[in-house]
Amino acid sequence: LERFMYSEWFVITLLGTGLLLSIRTRFIQFRKIGTAWKMIFKGAFQKEEELHKEGDISPFQALNTALAATVGLGNIAGVATALALGGPGAIFWMWMTALFGMATIYGEAMLALKFRSIAEDGSMAGGPMYYISKGLKKAHGGKILAAVFAVTGSMACLLSTGCMMQSNSIALSFNTSFGVPYWVSGVVISVFTGLVTIGGIKRIGIVVEKLVPFMILFFISASMLILLINIREIPENLILIVRSAFKPSAAIGGFAGASVIAAMQYGVSRG
Repeated sequence: LERFMYSEWFVITLLGTGLLLSIRTRFIQFRKIGTAWKMIFKGAFQKEEELHKEGDISPFQALNTALAATVGLGNIAGVATALALGGPGAIFWMWMTALFGMATIYGEAMLALKFRSIAEDGSMAGGPMYYISKGLKKAHGGKILAAVFAVTGSMACLLSTGCMMQSNSIALSFNTSFGVPYWVSGVVISVFTGLVTIGGIKRIGIVVEKLVPFMILFFISASMLILLINIREIPENLILIVRSAFKPSAAIGGFAGASVIAAMQYGVSRG
């Protein structure tokens, strides 16, 4: 399944889409980065009565909600997995995916805003299911594609990156370090998750707004400390990453391009 999902076509499609959108938007992810930061942090200091004028949560809360799913599993476990399976070159392709992927995320956000639904009580609902269904309304199969995405997305959240990998990492860490049984960790995680999610997106926004900034601060501080300790090795490793991204490590016969493809696949899939 992984080979099918993260095949060469996946790499070409994901990077190609990001590159195309970057060109069509004149690299908006770089041109408007100042505006983006201004809007994000403006929401952090909005008054309560102004907070939900244009949405259920503020831009700052939306950012932290998105980052909550990536800090830890994405930027630590994901990088380590890509490095172990794809070699140093995978890191380069993770960088490329991040840079061009920002344009893809921008496009997704624009579609989500354009096709979102507003209920009578003022609450909002949106996402891929909505813009696939509404955006392809004139084409046949829009609702079917939206339903397929909703089902497969739910399965991915339940069985993969959505909760199982995080829960397993937490349970394994506590069991290894303190001998806490797996089921105890599972119950505690379920209770706290339920207390947060039962309040909907507004409750989630309030919680992550308080927790995620400290997570990011700790991660960046620890990363900077590690880089400073190993500052002499940085130039050499940067060169190794770039060279490994294009130069096959085992350039023999039919395997000449295998390592490059592997680096791209694992780098893009974890990026």
